Amino acid sequence: MRNIAKWHCQLMEYDIEYVPRTSIKGQAIADHLAEFPIDNDTPINTNFPDEGILQVDEEKKEPTWKMYFDGAVNSVGSGVGAVLISPDGRHYPVAAKVGFSYTNNVAKYEACILGLQAAIDFKVKELELFGDSMLMIFQTLGQWKTKDAKLVPYHEYLEELAKSFEKISFTYTPRAKNQFADALATLASMASISEGNIIEPLEIEVAKGPAHCNAIEASEAKPWYEDIRNFLQTGQYPPFADRCD
Repeated sequence: MRNIAKWHCQLMEYDIEYVPRTSIKGQAIADHLAEFPIDNDTPINTNFPDEGILQVDEEKKEPTWKMYFDGAVNSVGSGVGAVLISPDGRHYPVAAKVGFSYTNNVAKYEACILGLQAAIDFKVKELELFGDSMLMIFQTLGQWKTKDAKLVPYHEYLEELAKSFEKISFTYTPRAKNQFADALATLASMASISEGNIIEPLEIEVAKGPAHCNAIEASEAKPWYEDIRNFLQTGQYPPFADRCD
């Protein structure tokens, strides 16, 4: 039963509807044909409209803004984080250290609201939200009821913020695909930030090589193993070597 419950949770992110298979007896088909007879002189139209069309391209969707959010609650502290991704791929991270105690579910709502407020400041009209909290996502979609008294005001405020967008969607994503937002929330929870101090987001670059490569001057000196390598390749001793060496 543990595996079934696990599979059930994993399948809930998809719009799957179970339809029982029904059997159609031959008599039912015969009754249908008898009820709607076709005259023998009715010509059969074998011409297919638009038969010259070989392919129909699907309408391309314009890229929209995306947002990933997450919250972190640990022994060190609490924090929330969200990252906005523009249609051209630019990342705008936002994070906040929370100075009051709350549950993990409340942290998810705090993170989502933080990201929505940032998106409103950016004047975003269409937004796709991704979070790894199945409870919060399905409550927002209306599939699950919000019964916790602590989450009800968060849920109502989130719905009010959602009205600021022309188009908005909520999608559940696994934690493995939500690492950036999770890292922001964890960093905010563990960092020591004084009151009134604002820390600007850090620029993260991809280092393709060690930093010391560009700092060391090139040298023409041979490596210490040059004589050994030459001996293995040619079988000759160095010119300065004697019999004792």
